[in-house]
Amino acid sequence: MTTDDDTVLGLSERRCWQAVRLLQGALVLLAGYAVLTANAGLAVNAAIPLALTFTPALVRREFGHEIGGGLALWITTAAFLHGAGAIGPYTWFGWYDQLAHTVSASLVAGVGYAVVDAIDRSSAAVEFPSEFRFVFIVVFVLAFGVAWEILEFASGGLSILIGGEPILAQFGADDIALDLLFNAVGAVLVALWGTGYFDGVASVIRGRLDGSRGTS
Repeated sequence: MTTDDDTVLGLSERRCWQAVRLLQGALVLLAGYAVLTANAGLAVNAAIPLALTFTPALVRREFGHEIGGGLALWITTAAFLHGAGAIGPYTWFGWYDQLAHTVSASLVAGVGYAVVDAIDRSSAAVEFPSEFRFVFIVVFVLAFGVAWEILEFASGGLSILIGGEPILAQFGADDIALDLLFNAVGAVLVALWGTGYFDGVASVIRGRLDGSRGTS
């Protein structure tokens, strides 16, 4: 089994995992409240982020890689910001949506980096310069962001057709522009300073690529 040993904000590995459990517990309470109050939209917005917080456990079970506490806390924080936002902060605070998008986009950027790094290292015939990696990460995040905005519009349209509140909130063209801007901010931050957190993920992807080549 391979292991990450990254931490964030100067927190120890143990403290990172304690914070993960605390945020998971908060999402469980939020999901429970949504079920008790028969709030389907809130239930979905709590349950899906809660499920995403178990990504480290899934990676450990399926790929034999132990994600470090730092990256696990990063994933859980992004999920928690989205889930908690559904109870009001998205509308209470103008900056909250941008914060949530920046944190989430940074994770998407990390996945983009892991993919391109795995492809680069898995074949001697492929070599991506650092400039290409930077551009790829930003474009990867923006493409994901556009897809997310389309989902938000689809959610709003579906709610009009069947009634009820949309599962994903959409606040107009200005909101889209800000969302994409802060998606780009998250991408640039990771491209410049945060790729090391995703080296373990890149190793997992590279192992899968090498394995698929060996069996083909």
